[in-house]
Amino acid sequence: MLPVALTIAGSDPSGGAGLQADLKTFHQLGVYGMSVVTLLTVQNTQRVDEVDVLMPEFVQAELDAVLEDIPPQAAKTGALGDASVIEAVAQRAGKFGFPLVVDPVMISKHGAELLPAEAVAVLRERLLPRAFLVTPNMREAGLLAGFAVENVAAMERAADAIGRLGPANVLVKGGALLGEAIDVLWTGGRVRRVTSEHIPTRQTHGSGCVYSAAITAYLASGMELVAAVEQAKAFISEAIRTAPGLGKGLGPLNLHAKA
Repeated sequence: MLPVALTIAGSDPSGGAGLQADLKTFHQLGVYGMSVVTLLTVQNTQRVDEVDVLMPEFVQAELDAVLEDIPPQAAKTGALGDASVIEAVAQRAGKFGFPLVVDPVMISKHGAELLPAEAVAVLRERLLPRAFLVTPNMREAGLLAGFAVENVAAMERAADAIGRLGPANVLVKGGALLGEAIDVLWTGGRVRRVTSEHIPTRQTHGSGCVYSAAITAYLASGMELVAAVEQAKAFISEAIRTAPGLGKGLGPLNLHAKA
């Protein structure tokens, strides 16, 4: 049967990030995609002007509707907006019979706040323990771990600290470090580095969404975690390398890329 993946995320009307990027990624990787909308944004490649978070009851109703009809093989979260929506998703996630990838979207590439500080505690205490994998970038890892994350050694310590919050696995994304794109995967209480060539470019809008969506798609297809992360790393690298150059700001990736 066709594998199915679900994204629980916010909308990006410019199509480069959020649930739109997730669904494009699922489709490109041969997975049927479903979406539960958590928030609406007014944004493009240059800025985020407005964020409107949906009511938690509506988000739960969306979840219930899709799960009772088309159960996915894997799911991911993106921008959740506030503490009430995080709590609503966490309540349902406690009953998921499939892996959940949590991308703890806190700040957009433009620097806009997508998760209030008071909601971080709810994320740490309620949603992370229900995650199969959590995928923070360095800044998000620092907020979750409670200390600055500025190099690979700190990434490894942060991955371990976040792992102690309850998720089964942690992937700290390092971006450009030491001339390479270095990520740290914490699994089974041990860390390993996942690396690729650093590609100097401004065309990185939605890269975190696409990376976590690719991992989710591969998990839905039956891949083991390490292979899913490595294959997703190859896909995101090629999507960045071949970005089409759209927009006047931080442009979107090439979601027709081949891993």
